[in-house]
Amino acid sequence: MYASVRDGIVLHGWPTILEGLEELRMEAVEFEVKRDMSVLYLEPQDGQTHAILDSDEAIEAYAEHLATHGVRASAFMLGNDFNREDSDAEVDWVIRVVNAAAALAIPAVRIDAIMTGEREMPLDARVAHFADCMKRVLDKTDYHIVEMGIENHGFQGNDPDFLDRVLDSVGSDRLGLTLDTGNFYWAGHPLSRVYQIIEHFAPRTKHTHAKNINYPKEYRETKRELGWEYGTYVSPLPDGDVNHARVVKILRDAGYAGDLCLEDESLGKFPKEEWQSVLKRDAEHFREILEDIAL
Repeated sequence: MYASVRDGIVLHGWPTILEGLEELRMEAVEFEVKRDMSVLYLEPQDGQTHAILDSDEAIEAYAEHLATHGVRASAFMLGNDFNREDSDAEVDWVIRVVNAAAALAIPAVRIDAIMTGEREMPLDARVAHFADCMKRVLDKTDYHIVEMGIENHGFQGNDPDFLDRVLDSVGSDRLGLTLDTGNFYWAGHPLSRVYQIIEHFAPRTKHTHAKNINYPKEYRETKRELGWEYGTYVSPLPDGDVNHARVVKILRDAGYAGDLCLEDESLGKFPKEEWQSVLKRDAEHFREILEDIAL
C-alpha cells in the first residue's frame, strides 16, 4: 500500500498540486475527471490549469507531464450520476474515462454511487439500473485491466445491501469498492459495525478515500441519522474515532495493495493559515501506519 491524496484536497492548502505534493512528501494523486474530459495539471501549463484528455495525443502529453514531475496518478475520480436524464451519455463518459485510465496505466476509477431520485426508487429498481450501467461499461472495456470502485457515498452507497446486490449482479472481478473509511460512520452505523462492514468489503476494495469523524463517546455505538452533525464532528485523520491503523491492517489481510487516498474534509473547521499543517499531519499519520504494517 502507498499514500495518495485527492487533487482538490491538495489545492485547499497550496496554489498548485505540485507544491502540495512536495510539502506533503507524497508522489501519488487521485485526479477528478470532468464530463468534458478535463483534468488538472500539476501546475499550470502555458496558462492552462487543465488538460483535455480527448485524443491519443492529449493523453500521451499528459502522461509525459506526470512523468516529468515523477508523479503517479493513483486513480481517476468521477462524479457520475447514472440516473441523469441522458444516462446513455453518462455511461459513454465513464467508458471514455476508463479508456483514458488504461492508456495512462492508472489502476482504478472511482464510481459514484449517488443517483438522482434514488430515495424515491425501490431498491430492486436502483440495483437493476446501476448494475446495468456498470455491465455496459465493463463490456465496452473488457480488454482493460483498469478496475472500478463504487464509493460508499450518500444514501444508497452506504447501504451494504445495495452494494452487495450490485456487485453480485454485475459479477466482475474488475468491479468493487472505493472504500471510504469514514462514510459508513457518517451514514449512522455504530463504530463496531463500521469495522464489520469494512471487513466484509475489504476483499472487494479497489481504491480508497480516507476521512474521519470524532463523535462524542456516548454516540459512537449508537445508530444515528444519515450525516448526523457531520460538520460539527468531522476531524483530521489522527483525531477521529475510526482507527486507520486497524482499517489498513484489515485491508492488508484481505490482499489490498492499492493506495490510501487522503480526503480530509475537516479543513473548514480551522483557520485557513492552519490548513497546510492539518494536511501535513494527516500525511504523517499515513506514513506512520504504513511503516508500522511493513515491520
